[in-house]
Amino acid sequence: MVSEGDTAPDFTAPLANGDIGSVTLSEHLDDAPLVLAFFPGAFTSVCSHEMAAFRDRIAEVEDAGATLYGISVDSPFALNEFREKLELPFDLISDAEKEIVDAYDLTMDFDDLGVYDVAKRSVFVIDKDGEVTYAWVSDDPGVEPDYDEVIEAAADAA
Repeated sequence: MVSEGDTAPDFTAPLANGDIGSVTLSEHLDDAPLVLAFFPGAFTSVCSHEMAAFRDRIAEVEDAGATLYGISVDSPFALNEFREKLELPFDLISDAEKEIVDAYDLTMDFDDLGVYDVAKRSVFVIDKDGEVTYAWVSDDPGVEPDYDEVIEAAADAA
């Protein structure tokens, strides 16, 4: 699993930003610190609450000098709908090929639901050098991150 002090695994993936583009992590280090907020699935209650909480605190994230991305294994089309429905002012990254969750070692299954290889709810802060300066990973998908802690970690990495 990726930990504080590690170099963040690089990736290129579809970007849901109202349209569908592409994002490569290493090409956005100038926008650092980067906050990568992984969530299991769009349109689910806890994930919707988490992304809405980040939406409501986006000014604090930006005041900390950070750029926020939400990441899930949903398609970019679903993520654009999710982004529009929740009026999210930040972009979402589609990991439909599950390469990012594999690289960060974040996959989890919901056996009872027949859903496999989704992202564990987690947050990483990455500085301009590509180093992970904050890592939080939950094995319980019902637990949300400590938003104050995330914003403080982003400010510390600026």
